[in-house]
Amino acid sequence: MTRPRSAIALALGLAAVMSTVSRGANDTAGEWRSYAATNAGTKYSPLDQINKDTIKDVRIAWRQSVIPVAMRETPYVRVPNNSQNTPLMIDGRLYISTGLGTAAALDATTGKVIWFDLPPGQPVPAGEAPIGRDELVSGGGAAKRGLAYWTDGRDARIFATSGGYLVALNARTGKRYPEFGEHGQVDLKKGFDSAVESHTGGSAPIVVGDVVIVGGQASRGAALPGIGDVRGYDVRTGKLIWTFHTVPRPGEYGNDTWLNNSWEVSGAAAVWGFFSADDDLGYVYLPVESPTAIDRQANFYGGRRPGANLFGDSLVCLDAKTGKRVWHYQIIHHDLWDWDLNAAPLLLDITVDGRRIKAVAQLTKYASLFVFDRVTGKPVWPIEERPVAKGDVPGEWYSPTQPFPTMPPPLDQQDMTEDHLIDFTPELRAEALAILKRYRHGRLFDPPSTPDGGAGTKGTIVSHTVTTTWTGGAVDPETGVVYVPSVHDPLIVTMVKPNHPIAENKKAKNDWVGTLGQANMGPWIEGPQGLPDPFKPPYGRLTAVDLNKGDILWMVANGDGPRNHPALKHLNLPPLGQAGRVSPLVTKSLVFLGEGGNAIGRAVLPGGGGKMFRAYDKVTGKVVWEVELPGGTTGSPMTYMANGKQYIVVVVGWTDTAGEYIALAIP
Repeated sequence: MTRPRSAIALALGLAAVMSTVSRGANDTAGEWRSYAATNAGTKYSPLDQINKDTIKDVRIAWRQSVIPVAMRETPYVRVPNNSQNTPLMIDGRLYISTGLGTAAALDATTGKVIWFDLPPGQPVPAGEAPIGRDELVSGGGAAKRGLAYWTDGRDARIFATSGGYLVALNARTGKRYPEFGEHGQVDLKKGFDSAVESHTGGSAPIVVGDVVIVGGQASRGAALPGIGDVRGYDVRTGKLIWTFHTVPRPGEYGNDTWLNNSWEVSGAAAVWGFFSADDDLGYVYLPVESPTAIDRQANFYGGRRPGANLFGDSLVCLDAKTGKRVWHYQIIHHDLWDWDLNAAPLLLDITVDGRRIKAVAQLTKYASLFVFDRVTGKPVWPIEERPVAKGDVPGEWYSPTQPFPTMPPPLDQQDMTEDHLIDFTPELRAEALAILKRYRHGRLFDPPSTPDGGAGTKGTIVSHTVTTTWTGGAVDPETGVVYVPSVHDPLIVTMVKPNHPIAENKKAKNDWVGTLGQANMGPWIEGPQGLPDPFKPPYGRLTAVDLNKGDILWMVANGDGPRNHPALKHLNLPPLGQAGRVSPLVTKSLVFLGEGGNAIGRAVLPGGGGKMFRAYDKVTGKVVWEVELPGGTTGSPMTYMANGKQYIVVVVGWTDTAGEYIALAIP
């Protein structure tokens, strides 16, 4: 079936005249005030000027570099091609985190720069306070995924984490508040209970009431793991109000899950993805990553951190005013798979068996969706602790069980068995089977293995479907339907000693490390005849889940994928799905989804990403419109209304294309 395509002239320039948008201070209709529209993490807007009938008329309205020319000390600065920023829109202005890792304001109707913050390391005008010259960033090195906004009706502030600092900016002027922290910024390296060298974090802070909450991780150097404490600061003064230890200290709840005092030699368990919050309850929800020792390779080894390791891989609910734990649920015990929680928890109200529930839904990297009452933490549907396999790595501690949600069902492939192999032709099936037999494989939660473990296998295939990393899902709060993109990304993990020839980092201080992939093949398992992997497509998909019933409504492939591959093109197959790190946007009648950029390292399979941007019918999943953009979508799309016109804005980039914001609208 031929799907409609819309041709967009990509040579449109910026509009010549800057327009201003007059809105009342309390008029928030059509705005986008948080990274995911609201603190609930929905990525939803009720706007419907762009709908199934009008979308054919959408064109590019304006374009703007992720480092606008007005900000550049030199016109030749390198502009990153993998900006992951999603703007805010308040009172006719877009607020962006630029490719320099600093904040700027754009006119929402033209994309023209209104103001920008001075990047760390740039010359400081006479009479102004220094802003961290030692944190100099080159083009794109410290770009952030989002900003936060706060107002009390009189004052309005934009919060950014820039160069290791929390910065508060006047939303109208872009000026820093000298009374906020020290000289207008809070040094995020300060306030820990041990010395740290730096603080990093790419995702946005969140403001709940009068508290701005920051995640990220502090580095203690090469010999010690990082610190993942979550902290709350006063929005007016920058004073540290509270600290929540994601690795509990002695006397704190959960410390006993770190056996043999292993909390002392472990760390991370940070929130490097996105927070969500219920502003009425005053609760903030933390998707906590896996604990680790020193580097990413150590994420696959837990022998030095025996025990379940709270609050690693946990959804944690805190009182935003005090930082006190309200409830938590650990979704993975003693993570050995690098299955961080990092997608923003999705807050929505649902009706289950006639009972109205304030729910929170947490997505995982391995295609499960856990649903809880967000007030009490009680699971909406039973979650079963099921026995899982024990591995063969000497000195490792293995959890005997792991949690499995009974509803909804898995949203993508989880197990790695012969039943899941590609079977379009007998030849492809036979080659896929031969590939599979080279590695240890089986069920979800089968742990990484040593070389030659399991009858001569070379390692373990780990289900890294990347259902959602930080990109997350989206919610239609009017219907209780959740929309989730997912892609195949099965890794090969082999546990070796740090001085083993195939170890990537011979300086690791752990007893064992997990090396990814095999020589010259990247971290992924190879596919037959150069296909993305040996398993059945879709390689990228979009799934709609009705959380009132816990059922999957529909699933569709997102993009053509390798249907024209020499081994497949004669078969006239339907779309097979494009593997790419993508994030949805939901409006009154449509779901928007791109295919992802191709300049994000080893985050997706070879050949992943694509330049198509699509609109799907929310009810059926049918593609109603698609367009080819200058690059693949690298950030989450957003939408807003300005001067009576609905805009959709998404940041794009490609290996040979500098990152830029693309604004779509009906002329």
